[in-house]
Amino acid sequence: MDIKLEHVAPGDIERRSFEIIEREAGPRLPQGIERSVVQRVIHTTADFDYAENLVFSREAVERGIAALRSGASIVTDTQMAKAGVNKQSLARCGGEVFCFMSDPDIREAAGRAGTTRASACMDKAAGLCRPLIFAIGNAPTALVRLCELIGEGKVRPELVIGVPVGFVNVVQSKELLLSLPVPQIVARGRKGGSNVAAAICNALLYQARERP
Repeated sequence: MDIKLEHVAPGDIERRSFEIIEREAGPRLPQGIERSVVQRVIHTTADFDYAENLVFSREAVERGIAALRSGASIVTDTQMAKAGVNKQSLARCGGEVFCFMSDPDIREAAGRAGTTRASACMDKAAGLCRPLIFAIGNAPTALVRLCELIGEGKVRPELVIGVPVGFVNVVQSKELLLSLPVPQIVARGRKGGSNVAAAICNALLYQARERP
């Protein structure tokens, strides 16, 4: 079997990947500040559908960048998303990343309420007295509860990244978020994931670091 590999220096792999994304999806990518976010998600997933299904509220990226520069922290719904966020970049901005899924009190709270741990995590996050960006990449129950808390005025996120993945109430949870007047980045449909949530956070962090 004659397989021809492209020779790329280790330091050039990411740059080459973005060149391929630009060549294959350029006309489908959004213009402006949202473009790099979509590129980063495609780079993470190798899924060009995100050129169409990733949607942004007005000035969502700008607001997210401004919040990070002002020291906002990030709340995720999975340890995987937390692990994927560039913590050094976030710390340089004065923020940190939280995920409460493994906390013993979360299991107890979920049991008392008859809900999921992901949902209980949103209630705990609402008690954090600091600017917050929520990055929901796995559990629609977390996104639904967050939307309820927003509607009740118990939490005012700087930005919500709504990209849970799956089949049960996933689309509905995203549409619920889209109905709210809150800065948001949403992957419409069933696609998403913790890796997508982390990729969006990192795209914002890179721009927070690089843009004047």
